[in-house]
Amino acid sequence: MTRHQKRLSVPKSWPVERKEGTFTVKAGAGPHGEAGVPLLIVLRDVLGYVDSKKEAQYALNQQSVLVNGDVVSDVRRPIGMFDILAFTEREDYYRVFPDEGGRLALTPVDADSASSRLGKIVRKNQVKGGKFQLTLHDGSTLVIDDASEYNNKDSIVIDNETKDIVAHFSYEEGALVTAIAGSHAGEIGEVSEIIVTAGSGNNSVVVDTEDGGFETIEPYVVTIDEKFAGDDE
Repeated sequence: MTRHQKRLSVPKSWPVERKEGTFTVKAGAGPHGEAGVPLLIVLRDVLGYVDSKKEAQYALNQQSVLVNGDVVSDVRRPIGMFDILAFTEREDYYRVFPDEGGRLALTPVDADSASSRLGKIVRKNQVKGGKFQLTLHDGSTLVIDDASEYNNKDSIVIDNETKDIVAHFSYEEGALVTAIAGSHAGEIGEVSEIIVTAGSGNNSVVVDTEDGGFETIEPYVVTIDEKFAGDDE
């Protein structure tokens, strides 16, 4: 496997300019799969906190950079949708969110909002001991005693310190959602209709917005709440 990443072949969600050079940093192993953006790109190219990989590594060694409440030491750590970045020395906090073009962008939030993160449930299964495992959109997992109230496509809010579930938003008609991919990425609205597709294709969802509405596929939307929408405005 190559250790290099060409700019022209990076995912469309990466906030990098493709024609400024041939190569950019390659993301390490971790959450978000191929869509994960290396933390170095966030620190250097997006925020401008550092000018080089060496400076970025020095900053991480101070243990003042947290992702979802955990200290990060790897400059290649993948950063992706709904991650919470905290820079404790600067007292700066950001939520990763898509802009209207589908690129990952950083939305400033306050310290209280940065204390928890949103996760979309993509799988629920029973594990050894009778407990249940919830797999989230970024590949992370959460083991709980009772999962009867949680379903695939629902969203949960996880406390970054305790890792407990502190809120739950069901995916259903009437739910508030945001589009995270496709031509409507970044738009927020209310689900007016869920169109079930026969066979193995993705279901569609019709979303009403203040400017009208749109239709997209279910994997492109995530259930949120009014507070989340307010943070992003």
